[in-house]
Amino acid sequence: MDLAIVIVSYNVRELLAACLRSVEASLAASPQLQAETWVVDNASADGSAEMVAQRFPWVRLVASAENLGFAAANNVALRRLGLAPQADEHPPAADRAQQAPRYMALLNPDTEVQGDALAQMVAFLDTHPQAGGCCPRLTYPDGRFQHAAFRFPGLSQIALDFFPPPGRFNGPILDSRLNGRYPHRAYEAGKPFPVDFALGAALTVRSAAIRQVGLLDEGYFMYCEEMDWQRRLAAAGWPMYCVPTAHVVHHGGASTGQFRSAMFVALWRSRFRYFRRYHGTAFNRLAGWLVRLGLHAEARRATRSAPPDLEQRLAAYRAVEAMASASGKG
Repeated sequence: MDLAIVIVSYNVRELLAACLRSVEASLAASPQLQAETWVVDNASADGSAEMVAQRFPWVRLVASAENLGFAAANNVALRRLGLAPQADEHPPAADRAQQAPRYMALLNPDTEVQGDALAQMVAFLDTHPQAGGCCPRLTYPDGRFQHAAFRFPGLSQIALDFFPPPGRFNGPILDSRLNGRYPHRAYEAGKPFPVDFALGAALTVRSAAIRQVGLLDEGYFMYCEEMDWQRRLAAAGWPMYCVPTAHVVHHGGASTGQFRSAMFVALWRSRFRYFRRYHGTAFNRLAGWLVRLGLHAEARRATRSAPPDLEQRLAAYRAVEAMASASGKG
């Protein structure tokens, strides 16, 4: 098999249906591509799993009894596809290597694949054996540009999260290398270009690289797991690329937006985990100081504007501040 597509879904039934229709159309447009599609449903309460079973019988459905998070849910499918690195798993490794697809595509349920984007990414990886994986160009549903790939984050990105520049400097700086972005012209040129990491909303990875570095780290419930994964891939000599001629529409934030305060805490829990893993004590102390400073500013702004969810926001800020205070210790 050339490609397995894995979609982790949580309470976005109609978006998931649109995503699956787009995958079906993309695969139909590329009959040479041998592929299968998996949906891992994270205990949705909106009938998502039942919808998939009824309307898309060609999909391999895993209906989880609990919300496993993004990394663990993807790993459920990756293990079933024979990509778990554990030596004691059955069938033996040699048999798993024969059964596993050559490539894995992770898609968010709020994406819609355009044209032959899946086949284009497979073709790129076929002709670039040194590449660990690739991503497409992303746009919002109205056609606006969306960043598909980023540089690994540093202190400047943390500062800009909380203290964006004023006025006419805001857009250019937030869209710049200082904030970890690649220039629009890189996408517009239409030629593949190397990136640090791709957004997990649409990401294709070489199975041989996965076998070498392992699965997604399930210590991340949500956020940063794909960044951590691709950092491990890069360290093992498997660089990532963006293939701008492949196009995927991404609505953005459909699942995580359902629990705003909880997801804010989850985001920073994952970021601090990532920082501890890849940066030293000095970086982590500075990061913690920047986050605390930023949270105090956020709390003042929220208190002045008094949004309906003020108490939830302030509780989330306190939870993240506690993490920031512990950053760089031990």
